Parts: sequence; structure tokens; C-alpha cells
Amino acid sequence: MLLSENQTNEICQATAAQLTGAFASGELSPVEVAKAVLGRAETTKSALNAFTIIDHKSALEAAQASEGRWLKGASLSAIDGVPTTIKDIVFCHGLDVRYGSQTTSDVSAQPDCPSVQRLKGAGAVILGLTTTPEFGWKAVTDNRKNGVTRNPWDDTKTPGGSSGGAAVAAATGAGVLHLGTDGGGSIRIPASFTGIVGHKPSFGRIAAYPSSSFGTVAHIGPMARTVEDTAAMLNIMSGRDFRDWTQAPFAFSDVALKPINWSGKRIGYWKTPCVGAVNPSVADAIDATLKDLELAGATVTEVMLPDQDALLEIFYRHWYVGAANRLSSIDVKHHDELDVGFVKAAQIGQRYSAVERMQAEIKRAQFGAQMDALLEAYDYVISPTVPICAFQAGRDTPMDGGFESWVEWSSFSFPINLSQQPACSIPCGLTADGLPIGLQIIGARGGDEAVLNAALTYQQMYPDRFLIQGGNWPLLARGNN
Repeated sequence: MLLSENQTNEICQATAAQLTGAFASGELSPVEVAKAVLGRAETTKSALNAFTIIDHKSALEAAQASEGRWLKGASLSAIDGVPTTIKDIVFCHGLDVRYGSQTTSDVSAQPDCPSVQRLKGAGAVILGLTTTPEFGWKAVTDNRKNGVTRNPWDDTKTPGGSSGGAAVAAATGAGVLHLGTDGGGSIRIPASFTGIVGHKPSFGRIAAYPSSSFGTVAHIGPMARTVEDTAAMLNIMSGRDFRDWTQAPFAFSDVALKPINWSGKRIGYWKTPCVGAVNPSVADAIDATLKDLELAGATVTEVMLPDQDALLEIFYRHWYVGAANRLSSIDVKHHDELDVGFVKAAQIGQRYSAVERMQAEIKRAQFGAQMDALLEAYDYVISPTVPICAFQAGRDTPMDGGFESWVEWSSFSFPINLSQQPACSIPCGLTADGLPIGLQIIGARGGDEAVLNAALTYQQMYPDRFLIQGGNWPLLARGNN
């Protein structure tokens, strides 16, 4: 059946539950949905550079298999037949994952990583791979192999990174569920800059294999347009996998979404970033939301993170040594093909001594313990996701911010990679010039359900801030290409 533009837009803007409900009733087929969303993905790829690969053949084959299951009443899960994307940094059998680099080789013969294996086992329809900066090393999305990825709200701006392609795909309706990775904010930053939901889970909830070159600051997590879709994807991807030794030796329970009562909740307002100042538009949006939560009965107290002034250096010693680790795996004759910024970061990492690196581990452990204590004293810590708004595409830092590195302007996100708590970025409105603002909810380790339930309650309070309910979509996602 040939779909009209309005029908295509409705499909591309649907939630997972809306799609699977239509599959169950026979109103839609997974094949019709796959075709519509693949078309949107192609537009998003050409207009905004959100994809490295779009795999029409495999996606349609998976959709056909899903359609057969739905017709028999034998669907595999709540996401069977739902269009899904994978970041170009996670093994997906049959797809040429290249980490956004000219120096890598074809790994399409490698088996699926655990999270992709679980998504495929649940019947997700994999559309293709989304863009990332080289090796996911920074918080914007561009690289020498694929070019610059752009923000659908303003294509002169960055969508953030490193899961920037996934965020753009989500915001434009090029898929419902999107797998991202987060080593210093790489899920939450692009979620903030593009007006979607991005959840960095408690470390170890989702297995990672092969291990990240950046070690245990790196997380895998879901990105979507609603809290419900984010939670559904998290539940599918979560679980033990013996290939990942860094996981705790137990399985996390599934997230069961239900609204919370803000009355009596203790909220720590993390208002001051580790570096720089908060953009006034961002500050006003977060302040106004917290006033509403106070009116709903929450107690809001301004907090600073433990030893906050030391966190930048602790993170540098982890992240830049991780970059050096990755650089060491690349033949020196190919170093001139790499992102210059990545090489500089790796060279800084090479200069840290083993003792300095171990000192950072000890300080990280102390910080993590103090954060556990802080999240015992407070039910949630809430902050801006990013202290600034989306800036010029193709740059690592804004022209007028005075920041020396991407890490400095991401200082509401990277500390939570060090301490490994769950953190969810949700839309908090738009600036006067139409750029999204993100609010971050942080909970205790293992408390993903509590965080996502708070996010769900927020979504119900402010439905107009979310693309699905509010209808305030970027231009491309409205079909006006």
C-alpha cells in the first residue's frame, strides 16, 4: 500500500506501544512501518548525516518475519517489529561497524554484542548504524570518514555527541528505539540538544562486549522520544552476559513504570557546573520546573557534588588514558588519518604516569562512595543536562564559551560516569530561538526504576515538552523536507 505523507508522518512519530497495538489489530504491518521509516532514515541521512549505513534488505527481512509472528499471534516482545538503530560503535552482525574511523577494518562478520543480540531476539527491526565521532571520543558528532552531523532544530548547530546520529534519528522519526553509548555524557548531551529522552543506566545493567577502550566510565543505554519507549528498550537490553566481567554477578529487575508522588521527595538541585556558568535560558527553565516540583510537595535543596573541583582532572586521567589506549591499537602509519583532536587527547593520556592513573582511580572510588551517600540523603539529584545550548556544528566547543575542551562544557554529565549512577535527560522546553533544553534526573546506583518513574511523572506534568505529546517537532520530522 502506498502511504500518503500524512500517514508516513504518523508512522514515523508513533511510539512502540502504538505500533505494536496496530500490529496486533492488523491496522498496520511491520513491513509498512519499516518502509516508511527507512524512507525517513534516508532523508535524515542525506539532510543531517545521521546514519553511516541504512540496511534496507535486512530491515525488510526482519519486518517480514515480525509480520508473520504478529499474524500468528506469536509476537516475541513489546518491541517486536519496532524500528531500531544501533550506534556505529557497537558490533551488529552483518553491518560494517567502523567506530567513525578511516583506520578501522570491516567487523561485519563479528557476532552481535550483548545488547544488539537481545534487541534482535526481541524482534526489533534494525534499520542501520548511526553516526559518532571517531571512537566516540568527544561530545559532538563529526569525523573525517563520515563528515558533520547536524541538529534537526537548526542545521547550523551540533546535535551533540557522541551518540549524535542516534539522537537526530530519534528526533526526526527515523526509528523509535536507538542504542547509544555514554562515556562522559554521550547519550544525555545529544538527548538534551535534540529534545528527546536519553538514559544512562546504572553501570553494569547492560552488558558491554567487547570492552570499551575507555574502561568502566563507558555505559550502553537507550534513547527514544518518550520515557515509556526508553524503559521498554532498557528492559530488553538489560541482563547478565558472561562476556562482560565488569557486570555485577546478579541480574537487575525489569523497570516497572508507574507515576510517583512528589510530596515528600527530597531533591538535591545541582545548580553549579564543575566548569563555567549556566546559560540563563537553561537556568530559567530548570528553576521554573523545580519551583513546580516544590509546589507539588517536594523539598528542593541546592547541592554541590562531593569534591567537585577535583572531578575534571579525575575524569581527564580516565578518559585521556582511554584515548591513549585506543591509539595504541592503531598502526602509527595511520595516525595522520585520525581526528586531530582525538590524537591530541591520546597524547595527553600518554603523558600520565601509571601512578597518576592509579591515584585517579582511588580518588574516583572516594567520589563514588560519597555520591552513594549523597543519593541516600536525597531521592534525586536534578540538574541541567548541559549548561549550554547547541552551538555551531563542526566545532568541539562553542566559539564564545571560553572552554578549552568538550569535557569542560559537559561538566553536568561526566561526573556521573565516574560514579556510575543512573541519569536520564528529558526535554525541558525550548529557548527563545527554538533550541531544546534538557533536564537531568540522577538516582542511586541500581535505581533506574526510580529515575524513570520520576521522568514519567515529569512527562505527564509537561506533555507539551515531549515530541510525541507536544507536536512541536523539528522541521524535517514534520515531513517538510
